Amino acid sequence: MRKILSIDGGGIRGLIPALVLAEIEKKTEKPVSEIFDLVAGTSTGGILALGLTKDDGNNKPEYMAKTLSEVYEKRGKDIFSRSLWKGISSVGGITDELYSEKGLEKVLDDYFSDEPLGACLTNTLITTYDIQNREPLFLKSWKDEHRAVLMKHAARATSAAPTYFEPALVPIGSATRALVDGGIFINSPSVSAYVEAKKIFPDESEFLLLSLGTGELVRPIGYAEAKDWGKAGWMLPLLSCMFDGVSDAANYQMKVLLGSNYYRLQTTLSLGSDDMDDATEGNLENLRSEARKLIRTHRSEIDEICKVL
Repeated sequence: MRKILSIDGGGIRGLIPALVLAEIEKKTEKPVSEIFDLVAGTSTGGILALGLTKDDGNNKPEYMAKTLSEVYEKRGKDIFSRSLWKGISSVGGITDELYSEKGLEKVLDDYFSDEPLGACLTNTLITTYDIQNREPLFLKSWKDEHRAVLMKHAARATSAAPTYFEPALVPIGSATRALVDGGIFINSPSVSAYVEAKKIFPDESEFLLLSLGTGELVRPIGYAEAKDWGKAGWMLPLLSCMFDGVSDAANYQMKVLLGSNYYRLQTTLSLGSDDMDDATEGNLENLRSEARKLIRTHRSEIDEICKVL
């Protein structure tokens, strides 16, 4: 049986799957890169996927999931840092991106340095979208064309959420591609990960896929509130609806494709904010509580998964 891990996008809410994976690593006493044959991620999930499969130089993972949770707990404010002038000049994100990319790029450089995608310890799939060629782009650690792409560039591309950060210019082969967050078309990369796994392992007949969410969006958008929205009013709500809708669609498709070999660990956000950029200490504590709730309510499934892994 080949085992696949898929991690959704969701900005700062990536703390939730990071803590769930820390629990799985603790129970199995194995790192993610050792127990999964393919790890796929979108946006914040892509950053986690890359961090969990980064080689420390001795064919061992440099980061465990618990360590990567610090990206959110200790560096979240660095990523989502906005000067007063940036807030004013962007008119709250209407005329320019909400955040400078410098904070995000500094964090990614600190964690990934100049390691290439081809150095991943297991097959790693990162989603992004090419705005110049108007096509999805899946960065694959096993693909010759992508092996030289730096991990930090792949992470920057997959997390370049429109309205939050500028598109990323990433050199791939002889071309430079303008890339944005893969969440605009595939916030949950589970279906694509499954298809790629079948291509990588053509003789394998059985697959297990674990899909991790970053918290279900439950904030309602009322008709009376939305009916008079124009472009500016719909900008951020539309993005969140897209991210949430494609994740729900992928969940349905994977249930049909894999049945009992498919596990989806997701939680409804009752405490944590569904904003992707709320890196306040209060919200981080709420997200930690959401992760504990998910682990508690899905205890039997996690135990079952860990036995198989």
